[in-house]
Amino acid sequence: MKPCPKLSNSHVVGVIFTVLFLGLQGVRVAECRVATRLDCLEYPAISCRKHSALLTDFGGVGDGKTSNTRAFQYAISNLSHYASDGGALLVVPPGKWLTGSFNLTSHFTLFLQNEATILASQDESEWPTLPVLPSYGRGRDAPDGRFSSLIFGTNLTDVVITGYNGTIDGQGSYWWDKFHKGELKLTRPYMIEIMFSDHIQISNLTLINSPSWFVHPIYSSDIIIQGLTILAPVDSPNTDGIDPDSCTNTRIEDCYIVSGDDCIAVKSGWDEHGIKFGMPSQHIIIRRLECVSPDSAMIALGSEMSGGIQDVRAEDLTAINTQSAVRIKTAVGRGAYVRDIFVKGMSLNTMKYVFWMTGSYGSHPDPGFDPKALPNITGINYRDVYADNVTYSARLEGIANDPLQESVFLM
Repeated sequence: MKPCPKLSNSHVVGVIFTVLFLGLQGVRVAECRVATRLDCLEYPAISCRKHSALLTDFGGVGDGKTSNTRAFQYAISNLSHYASDGGALLVVPPGKWLTGSFNLTSHFTLFLQNEATILASQDESEWPTLPVLPSYGRGRDAPDGRFSSLIFGTNLTDVVITGYNGTIDGQGSYWWDKFHKGELKLTRPYMIEIMFSDHIQISNLTLINSPSWFVHPIYSSDIIIQGLTILAPVDSPNTDGIDPDSCTNTRIEDCYIVSGDDCIAVKSGWDEHGIKFGMPSQHIIIRRLECVSPDSAMIALGSEMSGGIQDVRAEDLTAINTQSAVRIKTAVGRGAYVRDIFVKGMSLNTMKYVFWMTGSYGSHPDPGFDPKALPNITGINYRDVYADNVTYSARLEGIANDPLQESVFLM
């Protein structure tokens, strides 16, 4: 790390070094510098902050045993007052910081230093409950509500979760056991979920053992997800790596994922609930992804795709010991569309399928789906594919009376 000049206070000095464009809207990335009592931090972010503080300033104890739920909540509540005055950065120092769910605020950065670990509490009383997602109509694990994610935010703008490869450990085995025993009355928490928000960055972290999905931006736009290492046992249930859901202008790059489910799954709502909500996932870029997932896909499109999925561009992809490369998952009742998908440059080794389209995925939230709502699959493009030790080159499963037309072009 470059030497950081001593500052008279903990204000941030930012210098713009590059500009990224996501779709039609630009997301500026700046080089940020901040001096704290413990260290000098330099990191790239969509926004630099004028104010900063340490979690220990708010009573945090990093012994791996003391609950820090109130410390996180108190810190973020206090720092939210700086939203209109340059924003604020909360530094999580080295240590093990046990916590339940906590909510983020706008114009805010959560920064995990090297050797800092956020540990998810296994005390369910530290996990508030939320209603089901409107585009889903029920929970994924149980019909009723769901537990809030470990790190949660809604109706926010300009939020950064980053660090020097600090770790967030979801301690998911507690939840996986309940799932396997059929003891869940609410849907398991995700690790990070941001809803109804814009200008989001999640980068340079190690995420391990989420109770369910790891990173779930939903109903949001202008998102950068970069430099994540995501690790879960390959037999852990529903531990999707990154799931952009009804999101627009999303860039996912330079991530390494080992998962018990899809490494990346693009979603947009479930059957009649997703059709009614009507918010597609669109303008998504995925590049330089490495994936290991023996029972699932490197990139899945669906199966919850009832708001539509369009304009997904993926390149420079590597999958090893993974069930399928890019899989399109749909079913009767989903409706909507998957269209304009461009995939270039896949290196695949030890795969069951290279191409897999499923039109009979099943799995409905309730019996109220419309059997006449059939998905439209068009404009699927693959090129520059190298595959070694593959069982089947392709598996295409359509839907009766809903033929695939001009859908796949291999070049």
